[in-house]
Amino acid sequence: MPFRIALSGLDAASTDLQVTGHNIANAATNGFKQSRAEFADIYANSIQDVSTTSAGRGVRVSRVAQQFSQGNIDFTASNLDLALNGEGFFTLADANGNTSYTRAGAYTVDRDGYVVNHTNDRLQVFAPIGNTGSFNTGSTTDLQLPTLSGTPSATTSANVAVNLDSSGTATAAATLFDPTVATTYDNSTSTTVYDSLGTAHTMTMYFRQSTVANEWNVYTTVDGNIVTPTTNSTAAPSSAAYPSATVNFDTSGALVTGSGSISATGTLAFDPYLVAGAAPLNMTFDMNNSTQFGSAFAVNNLTQDGYAPGRLSGVDIDNTGVVSARFTNGQSTALGKVALAKFNNPQGLRQLGDTSWAETFTSGNVQMGEAGTSSFGLVQSGGLENSNVDIAEQLVNLITAQRNYQANAQVITTADTVTQTIINIR
Repeated sequence: MPFRIALSGLDAASTDLQVTGHNIANAATNGFKQSRAEFADIYANSIQDVSTTSAGRGVRVSRVAQQFSQGNIDFTASNLDLALNGEGFFTLADANGNTSYTRAGAYTVDRDGYVVNHTNDRLQVFAPIGNTGSFNTGSTTDLQLPTLSGTPSATTSANVAVNLDSSGTATAAATLFDPTVATTYDNSTSTTVYDSLGTAHTMTMYFRQSTVANEWNVYTTVDGNIVTPTTNSTAAPSSAAYPSATVNFDTSGALVTGSGSISATGTLAFDPYLVAGAAPLNMTFDMNNSTQFGSAFAVNNLTQDGYAPGRLSGVDIDNTGVVSARFTNGQSTALGKVALAKFNNPQGLRQLGDTSWAETFTSGNVQMGEAGTSSFGLVQSGGLENSNVDIAEQLVNLITAQRNYQANAQVITTADTVTQTIINIR
C-alpha cells in the first residue's frame, strides 16, 4: 500500500510541475492567465472501518484553478492593440459562428477589412444605431473597417455670420451688378460647397448696400453661375442682371427675420443649382448671426455641411470601446462599440488554447455589456495586457514541487527496503 500512496504523490507532484512549467512557458504570452494546481487527500473507508485509525490512501489533483487577476499593460504603437483594465473579456466569433472569449487584444485587419486575432476570429462589437450615438446592445456583429472611399454628402446648409459696414455709401441704383466688376458691390466672400457626387464647387456671396436704409442685396454664384433666391427675389431691369435676395437690419444692427428674403427663422433659401450628373444642389443659409455695425466688413463664420468622398486615414478606439473611422475628408463615423463579456464564475470557463476560453455550465451564462458600465473595465487602445505570471513565485513553486516529488520517491525507496527485509526473512 505505501507504494500506491507514494505513486499518487508522484502523480500530484508531477502535475504541479506541469502546471508550474506551463505558467513559466507563458510568462510572455499576452492575455495569459496563470493556473494553480490544487490537491485533496484520499480516504477509502467502508462501513466497518474505524475512521480514527485509517491511514489514508494518498492524494489526488482536485482541480487546476485559473487565476484571473489583472496583468500589467504595455503600450504599443498600434491602435488595434487593445487591453482591458478591469473585469471582462473580449468577444470573438469564428467563421462558423462559434463564440469564444479572450483577454488577448492583439488585433489586425484581414483582406476584407475585418478586425481579427491571430487565428482569424473576428472581434465582436455592438452595431451603431444610425447617427444617434447609441448602439444596439441586444446583439453583436463583426467589426469591419471600410475598405472603400467614404461616401460624399451634398451641401444643404451653410452658416453665414458677417458684419456689413453700415457706414458705407449705397451703390447708385443705375449701376447694374456685375461680379467681375468690384465697383458694383461692396463686399464678397467665398467657400467650397459639394454636390451629391462629392464634386467641389466655389460658392461666392456678394453684398451690396441698397438705397433703402438698413437693407442689403445679396447675390450668389456657384462656379460663376447664377443662383436664384426662392422668395422675394428682385432683379434690375436688364437681361444681364443677377437676381438678388434682400436682408434687413434694425437700428441696433441686428438682422430682422421675416423681412426681405429672410425667413422667420433667419434663413435664406435658393433655387436648385443643376450640376451635370449630380442631383440638384439646394442651399439654405443661416444668417441669424450676421450684423450691420459701423465697422469694417468681417466674416465671423462661414461653414457648410457638405463634404467630398474620402479614404480611410485612421481608426480611433476610446476607453468606452467606441470604434471610430477617420477619413481624409475630415469626417469621422462610428463603426461600433467593443462588446465585452463577463461570467459569474470565470474559473469555470473551458480553456480552448490560443489564450481563449469558452462558456460552460459551471461558468454560468455569459453577460454582455459595455466598457465602463456595471463592473466592466475600460478599454485601452494602443496597449496589450501582459501575462499575470509572477516568475519569482513560479520558481519557488518549482522548487517546492521538486522537493515533493523527491520526498514521494523516497517513500517508495523506504517501502522497497522494508519489503526487501520481509522477503529476506528465513
